[in-house]
Amino acid sequence: MKNISISPHPHLLVATPDTDYGAVLCNFLAVDDYELERCHDMAGVLRRVGRKPFDTIILDLDLNTDGNMDLVSFVRQQAPQAQLILLFDVRQIEAALEGIRQGAFFYLPKSSPPSDVALVIAKAHHLRAVTTTAGQHEQSAFENLVGSSPAMQRVVRLIQKVAPTDGTVLLLGESGTGKEVLANTIHRLSERRDRAFVAVNCAALPEALLESELFGHVKGAFTGATEDKAGLFEEADGGTIFLDEIGDMAPITQAKLLRVLQNGEIRRVGANTSMQINARILAATNRDLVQAVADNSFREDLYFRLNVVQIRIPPLRERMEALPGLIGIFLKRANQQYNKDVQDMDEHTQRLLMSYEYPGNVRELETIVAHAVIMADGPTIVAADLPEQVQFGTTPRLRLTHDASTSILSLADLEAEHIQNTLEALGGNQTRAAKLLGISRSTLWRKMKEYGVKA
Repeated sequence: MKNISISPHPHLLVATPDTDYGAVLCNFLAVDDYELERCHDMAGVLRRVGRKPFDTIILDLDLNTDGNMDLVSFVRQQAPQAQLILLFDVRQIEAALEGIRQGAFFYLPKSSPPSDVALVIAKAHHLRAVTTTAGQHEQSAFENLVGSSPAMQRVVRLIQKVAPTDGTVLLLGESGTGKEVLANTIHRLSERRDRAFVAVNCAALPEALLESELFGHVKGAFTGATEDKAGLFEEADGGTIFLDEIGDMAPITQAKLLRVLQNGEIRRVGANTSMQINARILAATNRDLVQAVADNSFREDLYFRLNVVQIRIPPLRERMEALPGLIGIFLKRANQQYNKDVQDMDEHTQRLLMSYEYPGNVRELETIVAHAVIMADGPTIVAADLPEQVQFGTTPRLRLTHDASTSILSLADLEAEHIQNTLEALGGNQTRAAKLLGISRSTLWRKMKEYGVKA
């Protein structure tokens, strides 16, 4: 992903019709090595904003007497990277507050001395530097985690394109593939990053409770509704709401969600009036929604509203190159959670982890690493610290045939598979395999013959 660079000399635009105050302010700020530009009318703003990478814009609300909020909205759209500082007088306090709601960084009275303005500019520049650095680290970590497979690189490209917009995104993939993590990444890379990110699992709540949680309710709407309550959509106003397992949403709630997508309106349970809401919707499911539409269990019109941009996340078994990065993060997390100091794992353990299929995907991998950290007696994880299904390959990539009438493997089958996987990982080197398995070379040869295992 493209990183945003910050100039060592911040680029400022001072836009005010008060030419005397503008001159005094620019003379004061010039001492701090800012790159300064000044304009005194709307034409000057239109010529400059969006064409030059300003770090901070000081915007006088008197510039546009016909509609100051149109001016703020225009500047925010044309220069989303800039911190916007508004200058107002007493009669414009409501307009200034609305400007803050639209994303301006700060507002100051026009009587403010230049030193106060300089202090706010310094804070704005510091915040932008911190936010951008954090964003760069987050983007770098994200790129390292997803891996280099073509499928995941396509995911990265889609996120790059859709994150800065307000487009609705539908995330598809098996359970545990990290759909909520990617949804949070989209939010953090958007202009809504400073507002709320609200996640709700639609399958975890009963139908009646889900509707109340999403849209809120008024006092007396149902038994137990003793007071008005805001819903999650209101909590996410200005930010992002992530609807996980949306394929399990009941039809009546689907209809209400469709109204939100169509009109940006919600109505609390039991209320007679609707209210406008501005929340970006990200949704996810592990179900086949096309089939659900065909089965009449999911609304077709809602599906098309949600499916503006579709991102399909491949299972972990199809992007194993991401495994080392994920293990490193989960190892650090487990050490902190369980007060351990596990640093690494031996080669045999690494091979076992690379040969496992991970039916539970990334979520299962995190659980496996946590289990190993808890079990480890020293700074290095060994094979015996892993859960049994990983040690003995009960869901290995290469499985020998066994009695199809049962899903339970015999001990002989488990041993045969474990020997087969070990030999495969070592390129058929029987001497090394015997050493890792803790048996003699002759015992390994006998077991290979007994089980029909080929080197």
